[in-house]
Amino acid sequence: MSKDGMNYAPDMSANPQVVKPGEFVFAASHFDHGHIYGQIEGLASAGGVLKAIYEPDAKRLEGVLKAHPHAKVVRDFREILDDPQIQLVTSAAIPNLRCGIGLQVLDAGKDYLTDKSPFTTLEQLASARAKVAATERKYAVCYSERLGNEAGWHAGELLREGVIGRVLQVLNLAPHNLTPARRPEWFFKKACYGGILTDIGSHQFEQFLTYASATDGTVNFARVDNFENPGTPGLEDFGEASLTLDTGASAYCRLDWFNPKGSKVWGDGRTFVLGTKGYIEIRKYIDLQRSPVGNRILLVNDKDSVEIECQGKVGFPYFGKLILDCLNRTENAMTQAHAFKAAELSMLAQQFADKNRN
Repeated sequence: MSKDGMNYAPDMSANPQVVKPGEFVFAASHFDHGHIYGQIEGLASAGGVLKAIYEPDAKRLEGVLKAHPHAKVVRDFREILDDPQIQLVTSAAIPNLRCGIGLQVLDAGKDYLTDKSPFTTLEQLASARAKVAATERKYAVCYSERLGNEAGWHAGELLREGVIGRVLQVLNLAPHNLTPARRPEWFFKKACYGGILTDIGSHQFEQFLTYASATDGTVNFARVDNFENPGTPGLEDFGEASLTLDTGASAYCRLDWFNPKGSKVWGDGRTFVLGTKGYIEIRKYIDLQRSPVGNRILLVNDKDSVEIECQGKVGFPYFGKLILDCLNRTENAMTQAHAFKAAELSMLAQQFADKNRN
């Protein structure tokens, strides 16, 4: 397990392919965040063919070109937009630029898969909603903390089956390694990343909606601060938020850049879900002192108390489902409303915290 969360990408090579070679062609652009590598491999593992790449920094492309030697590096993003063979563009630009890129992609008649957070302002969200309605193209978001984690995905399936009854609360803890020397300049500028609740928090709000089968929520409390990094005043190193979801369930998350140096992973992300008939704990990236491998679910309900190992057993169904959604114009991977609502709630929480920050 890597200690570098910015470039973390799980091995997706065993994913089942849902299309034949050439049936789904995609491009990749704007490699400003390392999540782009997981997005590329997720699509490719499900049978997608990477045809073109746009990224001015050649150093960022070395590994991708080794894995996809057939991909063409283009000098102008317009070449991708104008290529009729390309069905989807996946990107991980600087967060405040992601919406503008997405609007171009949709205008070109293609679907878009962006890294989270998909927006940094509510105005961007409004423009994306309008563009989706006008073009009928997909503005998909890779909320990788669930979509790129086998235990995170499988927990959602179990909860939909009702294994712990009706969900009453979802609790998310998300510590991260800061590693400031490895971070780009934009990482420390709030106007670029949107604030810690908007950025990291979008992962957590997506899980709130998924695990509680909710479609909306109300922010009760939110807080952000910079406790230990005065040299970078634009950084928020701590954030927390509390919501009441439209199902009646409560939700809370804590996000921070204080993952201890002794940690063997970039962040011991954990999720706890309480139901009327049991509870689930998701140990996403490590099982501390027992195993360096995460991807474990602890489940206790009225019938049993079990530990479910998900590593290498669940796969990453989101990417194959997304490809089929693009081809069939369905919404089985994730609905557009869900992707946008998770982002909206995270930005509303950020807005709440910003207004009340001392």
